[in-house]
Amino acid sequence: MREIENIADLYGLVGQEIGVSEWVLIDQERVDKFAEATGDHQWIHVDVERARKEMPTGSTIAHGYLTLSLLPMLTSQIMQIRNVSSRINYGCNRVRFTSMVKTGSRVRARQVLKALEPYKNNGVQVVNEVTIEIEGEDRPACKAETISIIYP
Repeated sequence: MREIENIADLYGLVGQEIGVSEWVLIDQERVDKFAEATGDHQWIHVDVERARKEMPTGSTIAHGYLTLSLLPMLTSQIMQIRNVSSRINYGCNRVRFTSMVKTGSRVRARQVLKALEPYKNNGVQVVNEVTIEIEGEDRPACKAETISIIYP
């Protein structure tokens, strides 16, 4: 994990890769719990037998939004900024799901710091490009440009 002392130290990192998270297993239990939490029980995610026969992957796949929902956990493994009072998720400029995540795969995040801009009340708006990679695959599962606001 990369440790940053304060917000001012981030300015020298704009345009750079900040780091890469640990691998996380996307097993059927995680997919089923996400389906239960969101009400999205589409068979491609939860019907193992049908997916084995009918999906091009030969297995169920993770929900795209499950993959996206892992961003806070994965990016918290990449960088920690000390001497901040709060960090708020502001949203995304762009999200693309570029490849299916087969159940049983492992994913990780790769983060690039794209931009920093002053924000009201002494905050800083942070824009990151986060790529969710699938172990052993050339194409990533997801690319997202995320925005957060941090306060000293």
